[in-house]
Amino acid sequence: MQKLSIVIITFNEEKNIARCLESIQGVGDDIVVVDSFSTDRTEEICKAKGVRFIQHKFDGHIEQKNWAITQAKYPHILSLDADEALDQQLKTTIVEIKRNWQYDGYYMNRLTNYCGKWIYHCGWYPDKKLRLWDSRKGKWGGTNPHDKYELDSEGKNTSNLKGNILHYSYYSIEEHIKQTEKFSSIAANALFAEGKKINVIKSYLSPAVKFIQSYFFQLGILDGYYGFMICKISAHSTYLKYFKLKQLYKK
Repeated sequence: MQKLSIVIITFNEEKNIARCLESIQGVGDDIVVVDSFSTDRTEEICKAKGVRFIQHKFDGHIEQKNWAITQAKYPHILSLDADEALDQQLKTTIVEIKRNWQYDGYYMNRLTNYCGKWIYHCGWYPDKKLRLWDSRKGKWGGTNPHDKYELDSEGKNTSNLKGNILHYSYYSIEEHIKQTEKFSSIAANALFAEGKKINVIKSYLSPAVKFIQSYFFQLGILDGYYGFMICKISAHSTYLKYFKLKQLYKK
C-alpha cells in the first residue's frame, strides 16, 4: 500500500481544523499542519489530535504550500485547507487509491457550504481541484491568493475521484465581504508585481460580465438569495481587484 502524507496550512482556524482532521482519520500515514503563528486555539487542537505541528512564517499562499510539501514524510501527498473536509465517499476512494496508485495526480470535486447552504451553481460546483499527487512531479503555482497545483510536463497522467471535498467557506455574508477586501488586495499586488495592467473599459466591464456569467449562465439564480449574494460579491471583488491595481500604478 502506498504511504500517504496529508499536508494542511493554517492560521487561526480553531473553528474549522478539528472537523478537517477528524475527516482524514484512517486516510493518511503522516499528517503535518504548517501554521503561520496562530493566536487562537489552533495549535492546541492540532496537538490534541496527535498531528505534527510546525510553525513557519507566511510569505504567501503559494510559497507556504510549497514549503509545507518539504515537511511531508512521503512524496505522495493529499493537500487540504483547514476549512475543508473529506466526505465519506471521497475518504473511501482515497484509501482504495493507496492500494493501487496508478496516476501522477487525482482531481476531486469541491462542494462549498456558504452560510449553512450547499452551493451547487454560481460556478462554485463541481470546482475540480488537483489535491492528491506525487509531489516529485509538480509544484504549487497560480497567482496569490488563488493557488493551484501544477504538474510538470512529465506528470500529466491524471484521473478523477468519486466524492467531494466539503468546503466550509463563509459563516456569514459579512465574513465574505471582509475576505473579499483582503483577497482583492493580495490579487492586485500580485498582478502589479507581474507588471500586468488593465484598461479602464475592462476594469468596469469585467465585474458586470462576472455577475452575468455566474448568476445567469452558471445558474447562480437557482441557489436563491445566497446565490445572488455570492454572484454580487464576486463581481464586486473583480472590480476591487482592478481598482486597487490602478491605484498601485498611480502611486
